[in-house]
Amino acid sequence: MTTGIPRQGLAARRRRPALLAAAAALAVTGAIATPGAALADDQAGGPTPTLNQAFTAAADAYHVPRQVLMAVAYQESAWDTHASQHSADGGYGPMHLTDVTPAMLAGGDAGAAGRADLAQMAAAPALHTVQAAAKLTGLSAEQLRSDPAANIRGGAALLASYQKKATGGVSADPAKWYAAVARYSQSTQRQGASSFANRVYATLKKGAARTTADGQHVTLRADGGVRPATTQLAALKLASAATTATECPPTVDCTFVPASPSNGQVSNRPANGIRIDTIVIHDTEGSYDGAIATFQQAGGAAAHYVMRSSDGAVTQMVPTKDLAFHAGNYSTNMHSIGIEHEGYAAHGATWYTEAQYEATAELVKYLADRFGIPLDREHIIGHDNVAGPRSNLVSGMHWDPGPSWDWNHFMSLLGVHDGPHGVAPIGSPVTIAPRFSTNLQTVQICPSDDPTGATTACTETQQPSNFVYLRTAPSDTAPLFGDQAIHPGAAGTDRINDWGSTAAAGQQFVVADQDGDWTAIWYSGAKVWFYNPHGCNTAPAHGVKVIAAAGTSPVAVYGSSYPDASEYPSGLSPSTQAPLSMYTVPTGQAYVATTAPALTDDFFPSSGTVVTGAKAMYTIQYNHRVALVYAAAVTAQDS
Repeated sequence: MTTGIPRQGLAARRRRPALLAAAAALAVTGAIATPGAALADDQAGGPTPTLNQAFTAAADAYHVPRQVLMAVAYQESAWDTHASQHSADGGYGPMHLTDVTPAMLAGGDAGAAGRADLAQMAAAPALHTVQAAAKLTGLSAEQLRSDPAANIRGGAALLASYQKKATGGVSADPAKWYAAVARYSQSTQRQGASSFANRVYATLKKGAARTTADGQHVTLRADGGVRPATTQLAALKLASAATTATECPPTVDCTFVPASPSNGQVSNRPANGIRIDTIVIHDTEGSYDGAIATFQQAGGAAAHYVMRSSDGAVTQMVPTKDLAFHAGNYSTNMHSIGIEHEGYAAHGATWYTEAQYEATAELVKYLADRFGIPLDREHIIGHDNVAGPRSNLVSGMHWDPGPSWDWNHFMSLLGVHDGPHGVAPIGSPVTIAPRFSTNLQTVQICPSDDPTGATTACTETQQPSNFVYLRTAPSDTAPLFGDQAIHPGAAGTDRINDWGSTAAAGQQFVVADQDGDWTAIWYSGAKVWFYNPHGCNTAPAHGVKVIAAAGTSPVAVYGSSYPDASEYPSGLSPSTQAPLSMYTVPTGQAYVATTAPALTDDFFPSSGTVVTGAKAMYTIQYNHRVALVYAAAVTAQDS
């Protein structure tokens, strides 16, 4: 979730209640007769069909090529059923059938007029494909929301109806379903519909396989020879996108809606000397359109981009040359681009969709190439990895996108791979590399962690996760490490928002010790342990710098990189550059940096002045968050 710290001080942080997505109206028309085949064996008292069986049955019933149906579902949900829970924009099940209700619009910061506008838009047919599927199949809305087989059947019926309307009939050739797939996106814009269809057909070409959250293994075989009939798109008679310039790759559906000017600062990065070297991944803790509405309100926060869950559509809200107040750290805001994702940190794996991952990866690759941003986990980070700017702010830093953002998959989409798993020698760097789908971790989710209201009491749950737990000794009964800012002098917890006792996928640390199946790393000024039998959770790291104290005293750790007060010109008020009081790099420990140190700097938007200091600082992976140390205080050894 985005937070803003203007240079003059920390803006009030508050969680944004969910405002339901308001998609453009696209009437669902066309109907086909409901086949007489039974929905599922369980309706007759038999076994519940598997997803593979459900895809086959639905494809046969509505004469939709099975691979097309599966590829659409993969983009919408990665084949997860979501246990009858709706997404941030009101979609259900593997096919993301939408059913927006007034209850989903409750609350919010948009004001009475804004809520009325959202309520009016929520009546759009595009937000009620459950009802359209019910008419086509004869199934109830409740079945379509809660029964995965019914949901898949409803999606197949919709695709068939769209295909008939666009082309006059169904086809056994998967290449000839392009218009139906584009229509399934519910986009009224040509670019949005074609972007979704192109990703679906890319999935068809390369294939896909995964184990779903409920343990089912689903495979879509590659069909490299499919050539989609893209000329069918003209039959949908969609509007062209607005001409407002956006900074997006041509492969994503991108529009520009300006954020309130008060939620950022006009700059001229990087032409004015302010480097852009970091991309911060957030989640909205609400809906796509709710986030856009919030960022348009004065006096809060904004991100440069917002990503929609259902189809990967993008809204740019702040030009990349300008600062957006998104990271909760002004120094980070100066050098970063913020990307918000529709979803909730406590329920991330439920609705971080493949369409969202793929569109974000395309955007990140475009930005990284344009600005020279390193594609590593010290520069492609979550909001939960941003350094706390001052000692009193560290414990309140945000923890999104949460433990269910699949960093392994996302970085692989960027072309970054950890390499072979294994244990590195003591003193060598390693990459944290648990396999997301099989890395089941127990976390506690409490009502305050979950703005959806679905959690009514603190509950322990086991879920695929992007982290390993860190303990004070090589034993699963040893206490979890307690971060000095969150739990000074005490153990950590398994609370889902307790980032201090975890190391996340892609982060790199130096091995401190080994004891049987346990590996120790230097982390937050301490030696901590995690379970790592046969190196299953690590990969030896190469091409990085190992940073250690240069002298006999601990090295101060910082959350910002401002010049010394004496380096500011007369008339400009220096920013406070103070170490984080609870952290140091003790002698004998070592940490990882992936790039050369950068000079300190600061920015004054009223005059456009950039102040650059003479000292340089390394960004290091210090604990779950990055931190900074002065280059003169440390040694750096290439590894």
